[in-house]
Amino acid sequence: MSAGGLKKMLASAVVVGVTEAQARIFGQILNPTGQRSPHKILRKKLIGDKVAEWYPYDIKNDDPHVMAREEEERLSKLESLKRRGKGPPKKGQGRRAAKRNK
Repeated sequence: MSAGGLKKMLASAVVVGVTEAQARIFGQILNPTGQRSPHKILRKKLIGDKVAEWYPYDIKNDDPHVMAREEEERLSKLESLKRRGKGPPKKGQGRRAAKRNK
């Protein structure tokens, strides 16, 4: 009976030793308890630079003429909406203020 228990103990020690050696040789992380680990995610290459390369450079953010023209278009559209009575309400006179005063 005790010889069988000794064999099992030696076999488990050999298995543990082999798995440790295997992890050391192949550069793997040993996780005998099976707990969750971020190692799999951290092992991957970072992709932020590739994602940034995918989108073309937007020149309109740097060009003041383009920005000024867009602002001018926005203001003219807002002015035409106000003339028709469709513009945004003055501060404190929107729908929420009207509900609160009822």
